[in-house]
Amino acid sequence: MSMLANIIIALVILAGSSFSLIAAIGLNRLPDMFTRMHAASKAGTVGSGLLLLAAGLHANDLSVLSRALAGFLFFILTAPISAHLLAKAAHQVGYRLHSSSLDDLRRDRPLE
Repeated sequence: MSMLANIIIALVILAGSSFSLIAAIGLNRLPDMFTRMHAASKAGTVGSGLLLLAAGLHANDLSVLSRALAGFLFFILTAPISAHLLAKAAHQVGYRLHSSSLDDLRRDRPLE
């Protein structure tokens, strides 16, 4: 592998690790479940996807890279949707928003 390819792979690993670290810090520091889920679904998805992409690039094989790209695409498409559905279900069960005074989902539920 050339030196340029190694530098690119190292930068992608560094970016993926940074996003994963930001997601982990967000999970520990944010006040309620909804903001924690936001940190996990956004930064965690990008971080994990970049790390998967770096692994595919490092393999230096087209079949491994194509599987890594397919996994990256699948992860990018499904993780935010599942986080949204989990947050909506948690809101319907009754978890309260602690960090916001405006609740736009309230109008979707019948009055209790």
